[in-house]
Amino acid sequence: MRYCFALDLKDDPALIAEYERHHDHIWPEIVESIRSSGIEVLDIYRTGNRLFMIMETNDRYSHAEKAKADAANSKVQEWETLMWKFQQALPWAKPGEKWILMDKIFSLT
Repeated sequence: MRYCFALDLKDDPALIAEYERHHDHIWPEIVESIRSSGIEVLDIYRTGNRLFMIMETNDRYSHAEKAKADAANSKVQEWETLMWKFQQALPWAKPGEKWILMDKIFSLT
C-alpha cells in the first residue's frame, strides 16, 4: 500500500538546511523502527518549506500499531521532539498532528 503525507518546515533557510543534515544521518534506531513496522519504502521530498512523504508498506503495516510502537519507543520520541524544532503543523492539522495523510485525487492508469 502507498501512503502520501504532507508537513511544513519552519520557513527559515538555516533550519531547513539543518533538518536536511539530520536526514543525511538518521539514527539507526529510527531506521529500525520504520522497517520493523512494515514500511518498505519511505521517501521525503521538499519544495520551499513544504515536505511530501511517500511510504510504501507491506501487509504487516498499520497506522495505529506504528503510532503505538512509536509512543513506547524512547528513541523515536527523542527524534520526534528534535524534529519539532524544524517542523510546523499544516494550518488544518489537529493539535499535536504532524504529518497529514493526503487524499489521492487522480491516477493516470
